This record gives sequence, C-alpha cells and structure tokens, in this order.
Amino acid sequence: MKATARLWRRLPATARVGVIMLGVFLLVAIIGPEVTPYDPGVTTPLQAAPPSSAHLLGTTQTGQDVLSQFLVGVRLTLELAFWVGAIATALSVIVGVTAAFLGGIWDEFLSLLSNVFLVIPALPLLIVLLGFLNGTSAGQGQLPVIIVLSLLGWPWGARVIRAQAMTIRSRDFIAAARETGERSWRIIFFDIIPNMVSLIAASFVNTVLFAIGASVALAFIGLTDPNSWSLGTMLYWAQLGNALQIGAWWWYVPPGLAVALLGTALVLLNTGIDELSNPRLRDARSATKIAGRRVWPTDPTPILGASNRRGGLADLARSFGRRSLVDEAPHVAVPAGNAGEAGELP
Repeated sequence: MKATARLWRRLPATARVGVIMLGVFLLVAIIGPEVTPYDPGVTTPLQAAPPSSAHLLGTTQTGQDVLSQFLVGVRLTLELAFWVGAIATALSVIVGVTAAFLGGIWDEFLSLLSNVFLVIPALPLLIVLLGFLNGTSAGQGQLPVIIVLSLLGWPWGARVIRAQAMTIRSRDFIAAARETGERSWRIIFFDIIPNMVSLIAASFVNTVLFAIGASVALAFIGLTDPNSWSLGTMLYWAQLGNALQIGAWWWYVPPGLAVALLGTALVLLNTGIDELSNPRLRDARSATKIAGRRVWPTDPTPILGASNRRGGLADLARSFGRRSLVDEAPHVAVPAGNAGEAGELP
C-alpha cells in the first residue's frame, strides 16, 4: 500500500485525472452489463421517448432502452480496445527488440516489414477486409475487428521500440552481460525490456486509443456486426434511425460523449506516463526565479549581466547601429603594455 501511495504521489496531475476517468469507465464496463435494467435488444411500443424515471436515458425509435445499450456498449468497446492494444503492443515489442538486438539482415527485413505496413492505407484495407469477413461465418462478433486492427496497429510502436532498444543495446552494461556469457534471451528479457517499460506502456495506451477510434468509426459506417452492442453500434443505429433529425439527443449524445471522454482519459494518461518517464519533463514541473524571472528547467540557460533596460522599439533601433556590434564583441584580454589600444576595434 505504501508503494502504491508513493507511486500515486509521483504521478503528474494529468496522469491522475486520466487514471480516475479511465477507472470510472472500467468500473462501468465491469458491473454495467450485470445491472442493466432491460435487455438492450428488446423492442417495445415506445418510440424515441425522452429520459424518464422508467428509462433514465430514454428509448430509441424502436423502444429499446438506451441506458442498457450504453452499459453493455462500454464493456464491448473497452474489451475490443484492450485486446487490440495487448496484441499489437506484443507484436511491436517482438519486432522492435528483435530487429534492434539481432541487427544485420534481420534488422533490415523487419524494418522493411514495418515500413510496408506503415505505408499501407489503413482505412481502405480495413473496409475491404471487414467487408470480406462479414460475408463469411467468421465475420460475426468482435474477433475480425480485433484481428484486423491488431495487424495494422503494431508498426508505429515497433519503430519507436526498435530505436530505444538500439540505444540500450550500445550501453556498457549490455556489453558486460555479453562478456560474462549471458544468453541472448536473458539479456532481452532482464536487461533490455525492463528499461523500456514506460515506453511500452505509452505504446499500449496509444494503441488502445487508436483501437477505440477505429472500431467506433467502423461500426458507425456499418462494417461490424450490428447485433453486438458497442458505442459505435449505438451511433450506427442512431444514424439509421435519423436521431439527429427527430431531435432524439439522448440516443446519440451518451455514446458520443463516452468516446470523447475515453479519448481524453487515454491522452492525459499517456501524457502523464511520458512526463513521469522523461527526467527533463519531470523536472520541468518545478521552476525557479532568477533575477525576478521564472526560469523552467527546459528553458535555455539564462545569462545574467548588467544591461540598460530599453523599450522594444529602442532595442530594435539599436540593433541596426554600429554600437550594437561594439557591445556584442567578445572581450579580449590585452597585455599591460598595450592597454592604450584596448578600446580600438580591428
């Protein structure tokens, strides 16, 4: 508990806010489907009724309870995003560390593979693959979306992890481990990967954010299973039911707001992880005052000296004069016998 409290105190404010927001959504995803008041797919004679005591978030055009769809949709959306994040991050680590550690032809081949996946237009490929899979028996549920997004989500992290692994590989403690006869797998798992935990965590958060946005977009345009209730599926049925035209804001605002807040939470968490792992950013949270001016550690080193304060226009006019060259000329030590020539310019 003490270690957890110490880690919580070390977290930047942005990371704390992100953790709290993401924790709320995780709690909803865990207990939400167990406390749904209605079956999200059951229709009733009600038509797009606004929020009431019986339906806290109103009903759709076919009388389905929006709150029940929302509680189930949060779980399915996060479940898909975390699966994609885990698989894509694992591929990134395997490809990036292997390319950096082995080098040579393996590095060239894996780097070429990463570049090929990077230049492939993701959205058209997603549309083609999911359109093909939806016509088969394997195209039902979340599995096709997880597979396709995982295959397209690993190259960005692989390039960053490869660069960091190459930096770590050239350090002295890796050379010492090799000299002592350590096996390659032990160096990778006990020396290289532990020094990249923060980078791997940031890559995972970025991939989860990518998966949420991509899955919601694909569901919104109807390329996923419409019978599995996710946040994107809710937006798809709201668009199909003309919710915006009939003024049924309670139908599309909850899923849209949830997607926006999830993205905000992950961005804040990623920013906090970066700030926690980067010493320069971590020190930048504190500033000191020098000569009445607040100086941050990321600012250039201040050079203090006696100077006459002038206005902006005066400084601009002075910069065009010969006097500015005299003031900015370096001071050269002059021997005592030539002290009379010290004021002369060459």
